Amino acid sequence: MSLFKQLLLAICLFLVVAFSGSFMVGLESSRSQYVNQLRAHAQDAATALALSLTPNIDDPAMVELMVSSIFDSGYYASIRVIDLGPNALLVERHAEPDSSGVPAWFIRLINLEPAGGDAIVSRGWQQAARVEVVSHPMFALAKLWRSALGSLAWLLACGVVSALLGALLLRRQLRPLDYLVAQSQAIARREFLSAPRLPRTPELRRVVQAMNQMVEKLKALFLEEAQRSEALRAEAWQDSLTGLGNRRFFEMQLSARLSAQDDSPGYLMLVHVQDLAGLNLRLGGQRTDALLQALAQQVQRVCAHYPKTLDLIARSRGGEFAVLAPGLVHDEAVHLAQELEQTLHSLYDTGASDRNPVAWIGLAPYSPGDAPQALLERCDEALAQAQSQQLPTWVCLPAHAPALLDHDWHALLQHALDQRRFELFFQPVVATHELGRVLQYKVLSRLPDGHGQTLPAGRFLPWLERFGWSIRHDLLMLEQVLAHLQRHDQALALNLSAATLADPQALQAVYGLLGRHAALGPRLTLEIGEEQLPDQAALEQLARQLGALGFKLSLQHFGGRFSMIGNLAHLGLAYLKVDGSFIRAIDQEPHKRLFIEAIQRAAHSIDLPLIAERVETEGELEVLRDMGIFGVQGRLIGEPRPWAP
Repeated sequence: MSLFKQLLLAICLFLVVAFSGSFMVGLESSRSQYVNQLRAHAQDAATALALSLTPNIDDPAMVELMVSSIFDSGYYASIRVIDLGPNALLVERHAEPDSSGVPAWFIRLINLEPAGGDAIVSRGWQQAARVEVVSHPMFALAKLWRSALGSLAWLLACGVVSALLGALLLRRQLRPLDYLVAQSQAIARREFLSAPRLPRTPELRRVVQAMNQMVEKLKALFLEEAQRSEALRAEAWQDSLTGLGNRRFFEMQLSARLSAQDDSPGYLMLVHVQDLAGLNLRLGGQRTDALLQALAQQVQRVCAHYPKTLDLIARSRGGEFAVLAPGLVHDEAVHLAQELEQTLHSLYDTGASDRNPVAWIGLAPYSPGDAPQALLERCDEALAQAQSQQLPTWVCLPAHAPALLDHDWHALLQHALDQRRFELFFQPVVATHELGRVLQYKVLSRLPDGHGQTLPAGRFLPWLERFGWSIRHDLLMLEQVLAHLQRHDQALALNLSAATLADPQALQAVYGLLGRHAALGPRLTLEIGEEQLPDQAALEQLARQLGALGFKLSLQHFGGRFSMIGNLAHLGLAYLKVDGSFIRAIDQEPHKRLFIEAIQRAAHSIDLPLIAERVETEGELEVLRDMGIFGVQGRLIGEPRPWAP
């Protein structure tokens, strides 16, 4: 029983005991008083009747008349007139008054006995007769009964008012305890809440202060781990001059993108500053650094139109910048190069007599499975061609194999959406220390190409985005996954696109689908890519809505923007999936292990499980097992495949 109910029950019991004690004391006092009143009432009636009978004692008719008049005017059980000579009964009136609605149990409880009185009727100097009067206690019992009912009504009124006031007071006084419970539950959900107002009650104030101190300490420890992890990430993979990724970061991302079968094909762009050593001599180190910083800012500004490239920009060497642009096609790559050329047009070699452009741009296409070194050589070839010509200052190499035209993709995807031809493939996610225990299956989309093969999502998702059909694809996948969940008892994870997250109507459609299948909530987790995260307010609203429907939210491809983990702490995420670029060759690159260990410490402080993506070797798995990573996913565990019950 809750403390609130116990205190409220104690108040009610106290009122009942107080009423019972007060009633018994008052009843005993009233009982004694009524006994005296009954005795006095009987004695007064006997005396008055005796005086009235004295002159008429020898007239039997008058005696009977007087007795009857007295008897009928009061509450008497009996009146008797006895002749003292022969001791004979002259007149007697006897009656049993009505109970007046007084219950028999109350009469037995009070046990108020009748009281009597007597008087002598004289005939001159002789005693002629004796008058005996017995008062019936019924009128006293009726008064006691009405008094008890009045006391009970007053008690009930006081009890109701006291219970309401007590409930309000207790609820107000115990509200800090409810907030302490909310704080504890929030910590379990990896949230840090502090009570904004301290209670006035000294005992509760001390408890709330102690709880707030603990929450602030946990929050400080988490932020400290997050800052340490971010510092490690910046030291290992960030260029100190421009704030972009460094050479090591570029090579890591390039290797990860080319090795991922489900990733999108795209373009690699190199921006090369001409004669950096000469610029240092002519402009000086500070102005050259300012030029490189300005060039980095311009590259970031232009690439902002292609959000997928923002986290894949790096300064690969002294005067060279690299941009990985997954999902770009040839026309978009050309437009990107032209826009960047116009933006960089204002950056000239001010130390030269002719205003030569400072930077040259080369672009080369890539596909998953390409060799990194071969791709870099093709991009260097594009740079060499750009430097050998006067204008334009860029060259974009064509793809080796002819790609499908826009209208071909349009027809293929339109038909697939209309006919619901997308297939579900599943990749297992297992516990690191129990590889036989499947935590969930990651759901991946595949598109039949009509020739007995299926296209990975990386091939057609960029086209869905260009045609504005990502929302249709998400809703179709969600419907298929919900239907699939009803055929087994396994847990699944499904990714939502940025287009769905940014469209309120699409989110309402998602909530509607999930609401109709709330029973499946514990077995379905919706994932968001780190590069697709909406703003903080929208993300919090999404987490609350999914939590209210019984479904879980998580983040995949995590690690590139580790500083954001402070904002994710209170969202109640199911887990974090660490991007495969930080996992690849972790057994051979100590700096990666240091970074993942820092992430693990920060996540462990808020009880947030980590899952490693793209685990491909036994060495990687062994390191992850030693680090205590919760789960793993990748080719080593299992390739994506159709459902096999």
